[in-house]
Amino acid sequence: MKTSGHSENRILTVPNLLSLFRLLLIPVFVHQYLQENYTATGLLLLLSGLTDMADGFIARHFHAVSNLGKILDPVADKLTQVSMLICLVSRYPLMLILVIIMIFKELFMSISGVLVIHKTGTVFGADWHGKAATILLYLTMFIHVFWISIPAAVSNVLIGACAVMLAVSLVLYGIHHIKALKGAVK
Repeated sequence: MKTSGHSENRILTVPNLLSLFRLLLIPVFVHQYLQENYTATGLLLLLSGLTDMADGFIARHFHAVSNLGKILDPVADKLTQVSMLICLVSRYPLMLILVIIMIFKELFMSISGVLVIHKTGTVFGADWHGKAATILLYLTMFIHVFWISIPAAVSNVLIGACAVMLAVSLVLYGIHHIKALKGAVK
């Protein structure tokens, strides 16, 4: 989808500032987590999530989408998620599974996404399964941050469900990207 080059090339926009703010929150919530201040960690993670939603809303509804924002927003999202998961690994070793799946998923999505853009000129947005995986991931992280004495069985079920959803999303995106690439070859 093409819009005027002027609006897409803007750097100093409210959504971009919100994405930058989210990036700056990462070392703060990591520090709070390492200090075992889990309530502050969870509140900072919540603030990050709220600014992410505000960023997207403002960008879409006030025509403040920019090329920088198309890069900065997902980078802020993924760095926030991976940083929080790595923190949680210290108390919940199974979280490492989520870190590995997420890193593999993002690498695959980045490489295949670039190929799809190169071959088709099309940029795909997030599908329902990607959004569902993100919601489940944040829910899992919030519960583990705030529920200090979470029973191991509940923790394992949440982590397992999240791992399955991330894997399903990876497979569905993979199928979608492969179909797009095969269609471009014809």
